[in-house]
Amino acid sequence: MIYTLIQIINHKSEIINHKYFHCQLKKNIVMKNRIVKKVLRIIFLVVVGAAVVGTFYFLWKKAQPVITVYELVTPARDTIETKTVATGKVEPRDEVLIKPQMSGIISELLKEAGQMVKEGEIIARIKVIPEMVQLNSAESRVRVAKISLEQISATFKRDEELHKQGVISKEDYETSLANYKKAQEEAENAQDALEIIREGISKRSAASSTTQVRSTITGMILDVPIKVGNSVIQSNTFNDGTTIATVADMNNMIFKGKVDETEVGRIHEGMPIKLTVGAMESRTFDAELEYVAPKGVEENGAVLFEVKAAVHMPGDAFIRAGYSANAEIVLKRAENVLSVPESCVEFSGDSTFVQVVKRKSRSSSLKRGPLRWGCPMVSRSR
Repeated sequence: MIYTLIQIINHKSEIINHKYFHCQLKKNIVMKNRIVKKVLRIIFLVVVGAAVVGTFYFLWKKAQPVITVYELVTPARDTIETKTVATGKVEPRDEVLIKPQMSGIISELLKEAGQMVKEGEIIARIKVIPEMVQLNSAESRVRVAKISLEQISATFKRDEELHKQGVISKEDYETSLANYKKAQEEAENAQDALEIIREGISKRSAASSTTQVRSTITGMILDVPIKVGNSVIQSNTFNDGTTIATVADMNNMIFKGKVDETEVGRIHEGMPIKLTVGAMESRTFDAELEYVAPKGVEENGAVLFEVKAAVHMPGDAFIRAGYSANAEIVLKRAENVLSVPESCVEFSGDSTFVQVVKRKSRSSSLKRGPLRWGCPMVSRSR
């Protein structure tokens, strides 16, 4: 009985302790929630206050008057130029395409791009591939010519002996001699024709053989588009032929560019040009305008006219073909005139104005007036 009572008392004590612990836990959670809410409230108030202060500061700053600082500029005598810029490239005035006079296969290339070549110098050699019909015909002609030459040679020897003996007249002897020489010439011609068909060259015409492709001008080889073993076609009435090489005189260069239609009416042949080549560290060259196209070409909605200018090449310069360049063309030029920076000038319709200083002191005042001669001082705002 007593043991049971003790168990009941212990059980009730455990229940009471559990309830007390649960109550303490709830109090702790409530306290934490209150602290978090208080911190969030403070943060919110700080943010709102900062936004209000920032807004007032912005409005105050915006309401402050803008202070304009002027830089005083005195007109000075200078040279004023109105220019237009044409973009284009520099290239040789004449590029000659070297083409063969005989079809065949390239057997040897003696020159390559970048080398200098003189007029008449050999660039390549061509190996001829003969046609069988022509070859058979030429061989047959050689055999016939040899047979005829042997027959006429024997006749000539007999006539020569008879003429020595006084049996035949001098006239008959001369006729026999002429026939003999004709037969010799025919045999040589037949042999030359056979050699030309086989090799493209004969012994008697080796200096002027069409198998040797020669340069027609003195200059630099810009391009050799073929290689040894390539087949080439001769140039004739119906075919342009295969290009063996491109040769140009690199001392005679021109600038080719385009100018807009709004400015082409103010340029003419003979005008000086300053040519700037970007690939040569922006080095400038003198040039002279020598051609303005009579017809424009529309590009991207704008009408452009082609211009050409002769480049004056200094001795120490080498301009490669195809360099991009900009050409400055002076449209108008005034020397030793009063001038002010363009940033000082105000434009209103067709009129121009400047800000003129009325009194040059710490409290100087400005007056807007038309741009004219005799302005003692103008101002530039910054």
